[in-house]
Amino acid sequence: MERHFDVELADLKNDILAMGDLVEEAIIDSVEALKQLSRPKAQEVIDNDRFIDEQELEIDEDCLDLLALRQPMAVDLRFITMAMKISTDLERMADLAVDISQRVLELADKPLLKPLVDIPKLTLLAQKMTRDTISSFVNKDVKLARSVILSDREADDLRDRVQQELLNDYISKNKSTIPRAIPLLLVARHLERICDHATNIAEDVIYMVEARVVKHQPENL
Repeated sequence: MERHFDVELADLKNDILAMGDLVEEAIIDSVEALKQLSRPKAQEVIDNDRFIDEQELEIDEDCLDLLALRQPMAVDLRFITMAMKISTDLERMADLAVDISQRVLELADKPLLKPLVDIPKLTLLAQKMTRDTISSFVNKDVKLARSVILSDREADDLRDRVQQELLNDYISKNKSTIPRAIPLLLVARHLERICDHATNIAEDVIYMVEARVVKHQPENL
């Protein structure tokens, strides 16, 4: 029975990994759609979101079954409950990729207001934080989880740079730029929120491994 339980936990890890891959792909594709101002690519991200929603539901059902049938304790209990929380964070990250794609649909018929500089940097950071935080969960890697948490400040700084540039160099000087500037402001905010969710997962990993709460307590890192 114990050996079968180990297989079930390994399957759960693989499901989280697969969901993380889909979310990372959605983030990349949504910003690629922005770079190309591509309606079809943006719409593809929106349409594919249902697969991620379905995966979240399947993971939640599997976790509930494991809790009810196996009655796990200690680290295994924390692993399963954290898997449920992580699938929720991943689903919300995918929703934010959809939000980015919807901003692309708003911009698709207009030329980009400015060359994209910090938004691609923020995208790469969001992608890396997503990949690293899932890896930290699967491998119970507290050091990697800590590095994800510490990266969140960089995400905030990049978002702020996008906002300041758009507000100070465009919106305040020329009100006609607002319809093209606001979607870019929102894209930066959506990407920063993706990084926040990656940070949430990393905080949960530390709790799962060490039974130590670091959420809202940076001094405990």
